[in-house]
Order: sequence, then structure tokens, then C-alpha cells
Amino acid sequence: MSESVSVPLPAPAPALRVVSLVPSLTEAVAATAPGLLVGVTDWCTHPAGLTAARIGGTKNPDVAAIVALRPDLVVANEEENRAPDLAVFRAAGIEVLTTEIRSLDQAFAELHRVLVTGCGLARPRWLDEAEAAWAALPPPDEPRRAIVPIWRRPWMVLGRDTFAGDLLARLGVRNVYAGHAERYPRIPLDELNAAGADLVVLPDEPYRFTASDGPEAFPALPAALVDGRYLTWYGPSLAGAPAALRAALR
Repeated sequence: MSESVSVPLPAPAPALRVVSLVPSLTEAVAATAPGLLVGVTDWCTHPAGLTAARIGGTKNPDVAAIVALRPDLVVANEEENRAPDLAVFRAAGIEVLTTEIRSLDQAFAELHRVLVTGCGLARPRWLDEAEAAWAALPPPDEPRRAIVPIWRRPWMVLGRDTFAGDLLARLGVRNVYAGHAERYPRIPLDELNAAGADLVVLPDEPYRFTASDGPEAFPALPAALVDGRYLTWYGPSLAGAPAALRAALR
């Protein structure tokens, strides 16, 4: 009887033309191999000086323009991008890599998948540095309960299974609405103020909370104004996020 011979499957061809529909992933790809990006959204602000074509927003991209760019790969996110748009790309023969990121560990795994598996790149040093920065966090102090608004008019807050909520939990801040049935529930302001929180965490995105726009709605609570990129972006900013968020939450 002849012995079977295992023939390794060929590695997928590296992506040479990438469209990113997610600002965080745009920064991750640009920091690792900037020449790959041929299309990015209007909301892709980092790094500065992106020269790739602008193809609209995350929720309303110019689908025809993206197809015309002939990308090898479109990188997307199940929360930020619409399934019907992604279906058009697949129907046009374009590979689509859709991420799901609801925790820090999931973010690290998905970033590896996008960059190494999807784009065919070597694992970047900044990703190792980001993992090390979070692993080096000291044990958190006595947990504090927080409400974390992301919008006003109407008021919306972080609910269950959110990336930002997981980051805060690792820093000793427990989201009051982490057990809510919705991920981003609308909660009336009087209920927020009666929720028994120890502080309110106010990021500057998606709604741009500032010292004069947000804290006044919570007169009995100390307010921590945080950089939304450190709290909600998954990419190179994760390396500096632990120190920046700890400082803001003090």
C-alpha cells in the first residue's frame, strides 16, 4: 500500500490593494504597510497625511467607487459597516474580511487576522507592544461604578459586550449598564443620574464631550474626560491607551 503524502496548501497571495472601511483598521494597516491602502473612509483621520482615495462614510460608502478601485481586500467590521454593502463587494469577486471586536483579547486576535492572515504582512512590533502594555497593568484599585455616555439628544450609553467597556473594566471601572440587554441603550438623563454611579466617563467621540458640554448634566458626579481614540480604537493607539486612560480616570 502506498503511503499518502501530505502536500501543504499554498499560502494565500498577499493583498496589494486594500480598502479599509474602519478608521481603527485604517490606522493599523497604515502603520504596518502604508502603501497597501487605496481607499479609506472620510472618518479615517489617523495617521495624518493619508493619500488613499476617500470613499464616503462607514455607513454610506460609495460602493461603486470602491469596486472601481479593484481592491484585493476590503476590511470591515460587523458593527460599523452594513452587510448589504459588503455583499456587493463579494458579488464583485472582492475578498471581504469582516471583524468582530467586543473585547481587548478579541481586538488583538482580529488585528493579527487582518494584518497577517488578510494582508499577508509580518506581525508588526506595535501589536506586540500593545499586548505587553495591557499585560503589564497593575491590579486595579477598588472598582468604581461608571456611566459612559456616547451621545446626547438622546442620551445613549455603553451597554453590554463593548470593547470600550472591557478596557474600562481592566482599569477598575465597571460600567453600570454592562448587563443591559442592548449594547448602546438610550437612557433618560434622570435615570442616568439615579443609577448609583461613582463617576461619569465622557469620551470625545462619537459625540464630542468637552469640559463645557457634558459634565454639567451630571452635577453630583465627578467627570472623567477621555480621548475617544484611546477608549474605542483598536490599533496602534492601544500601546499608549493604558497609561493615557489611567491618567484621565484619576
